Amino acid sequence: MENITNAILSKIIHTRQNHTHKGNFGRLLIIGGNSEYGGAVIMNTIAAVNSGAGLVTVATDKTNFTAIHNHVPEAMVIDFNHDLTNFVKKSDVILIGSGLGDRLDILENVLSTIKDDHKLIIDGSAITMLATHQLTLPNCELIMTPHQMEWQRLSGIPIIKQSEERLNQFARATLNHNCILVLKQFHTEIYTNTGAYKLNIGGPYQATGGMGDTLAGIIAGFVGQFHNDPLSDVVMAAVFSHSAIAEELSQTQYVVLPTRISQQLPEFMKRYTN
Repeated sequence: MENITNAILSKIIHTRQNHTHKGNFGRLLIIGGNSEYGGAVIMNTIAAVNSGAGLVTVATDKTNFTAIHNHVPEAMVIDFNHDLTNFVKKSDVILIGSGLGDRLDILENVLSTIKDDHKLIIDGSAITMLATHQLTLPNCELIMTPHQMEWQRLSGIPIIKQSEERLNQFARATLNHNCILVLKQFHTEIYTNTGAYKLNIGGPYQATGGMGDTLAGIIAGFVGQFHNDPLSDVVMAAVFSHSAIAEELSQTQYVVLPTRISQQLPEFMKRYTN
């Protein structure tokens, strides 16, 4: 398994050209956050906006509207109880699942609307629903971001047996060939159709609620704007950035809050522009 290093950052994080506009940096649709778990989709959104996404629309429960407007006025909000078909079609990247709860109807409708040219990130509750209901995945480029227990539910592989060989074998047999698996753990591992990669940074200071929601948002933001680069490299750059910022903050902080990682993203990314 190959280690991911900071070399991936200069490879992916590019200086923005003068004659560009917000539409050039990704049209994101983030779907999640029921009335109980609104914080998850808020952290998705803060991370996506701070990582440089051009246009971010959040489909969520109406109870979250005021909080999202307060925390991230750069994002637009819509009610996820309404038909999302047109919003999905107008988006480049869709992130679904963080704080979605048991809204199977929303997940099924979105999966049936996704086209081959979309990039879809499946996180949190959506992964659990996939495992429970055995839904059919679309043929688009797909990124899944489970923690080890979510992956156990989906794959049937117990955490203790989640070796590289077993993971690769299951992913190739069960998921489509366009799937990238980001397995969140002490040192996160990434499985692609070209190989397996591992972080050698990060630590227990990241063990707090919302860390995975923030990671999913960063991945969505990177995927939306760095769309001319290989998707696996873009995902690795996002995952590395998330843990690298956390590691820096841990030098002076006992616990690293996910929202602090998001706040540091613009400054961190500037260091690696090429």
